[in-house]
Amino acid sequence: MGKRFVDLIQWKKDGKQLSDREIKQMIMDYTQGRIPDYQMSAMLMAICFQGMSDEELTAMTMAMKDSGKTVDLSDIKGVTVDKHSTGGVGDKTTLVAGPIAAAAGVTIAKMSGRGLGFTGGTIDKLESIPGFRTDLTNEEFFRNIQKTGICITGQSGDLAPADKLLYALRDVTATVESIPLIAASVMSKKLAAGCDKILLEVTTGSGALVKTKEGSAELAKRMTAIGKLAGKETTAIITNMNEPLGYAVGNSLEVSEAAAALKGEGPDDVMELCYTLAGEMIYMAGGGKVSSAEARKTAEQKVNDGSALNKLKEMTAAQGGDVSYIDNTEQFGEAAFQGEVTAPQSGYIIRMNTSGIGAASGMLGAGRMTKESSIDFQAGIVLTKKTGDYVEKGERTAVLYANNKERMESAKAHMEKQYLIGGSKPEKEYLILDRILSGD
Repeated sequence: MGKRFVDLIQWKKDGKQLSDREIKQMIMDYTQGRIPDYQMSAMLMAICFQGMSDEELTAMTMAMKDSGKTVDLSDIKGVTVDKHSTGGVGDKTTLVAGPIAAAAGVTIAKMSGRGLGFTGGTIDKLESIPGFRTDLTNEEFFRNIQKTGICITGQSGDLAPADKLLYALRDVTATVESIPLIAASVMSKKLAAGCDKILLEVTTGSGALVKTKEGSAELAKRMTAIGKLAGKETTAIITNMNEPLGYAVGNSLEVSEAAAALKGEGPDDVMELCYTLAGEMIYMAGGGKVSSAEARKTAEQKVNDGSALNKLKEMTAAQGGDVSYIDNTEQFGEAAFQGEVTAPQSGYIIRMNTSGIGAASGMLGAGRMTKESSIDFQAGIVLTKKTGDYVEKGERTAVLYANNKERMESAKAHMEKQYLIGGSKPEKEYLILDRILSGD
């Protein structure tokens, strides 16, 4: 390596730049067990405090990408687009925007991980549909993309293994929220997945990983810069997560809301965001042949003519899922126990603690604390009131669902503390905050 690893830690701690070769060797040695956790922990903390240049960050991302197998989608016809969200509460956008874009001719080839924390990830939500398979082989993944134009499968265990090792270490060293490390983690997996173009939804606010607009803008710029240096067109849309997206929080509950959205009956914020994201994917795939406004209009048309809903059904059938659950979401059934959350006083809902609402959903059984934990697909929350709504004292603000009575009681007590109610109606916040292109 030229320098001992302890010297590299000191070098980074002093705010100096690591070379491409040093970064590549570092990732290789750590992945292969030649650098102990205690030394890599020190390096992560040095990066957390000193940051990384775009060149360093791209070198680290590419080294993480190359630490395992990569997916070659060059044989897939058309422009392939991957969409990733940095997460939030009630964020079911992939289930809506993906089929809309696919109905417009965009090829959606997505590998997604399981969720940790509040609710399941996209994979878990899809698995709440009986029979839906996300453990596809590479051959099945490619065949389904060719057949339906959209496939969402579980992330392969050998995709960017360095990221898995580093994430586990970040989780126990208080470096999870480091923006360069988040950027490298997301982009290493997206680049390894092999799509032609990448759309990032970067959430910000009380229910997001990054809480401030400034931090989210920095994260978006770092990720799009990596995309540019890696030769991959990347666009980021920054969205507001100061309240849950839509009204449903929980796996089958969110699938039901996504199906309603594809029928043109979704909540206003879900429809607005998904039209924006799908329109962006259509615009990116068009390579300048259509304007943003035309792409957005196409997205709306694909919902109105039913083709987006049919695309979700095609994907569900191709992956073994029971399509009747998309047509009739009441088949998901309700959890054994239900509880109501009511307003403690009359007034306007001034603020919702979105992460606290997400935590309540996890307490009900909708999420997992470890990758080995099981998920209750029926558990979750349906909000009946959101920020800006007026409520009377004792009026219902949410309904909780669980299959365990003790979980219900603890979640209800927690949920009751997540609303701030006052006498003045708050100003309405924008949902779409910014759009950042590669190199902005």
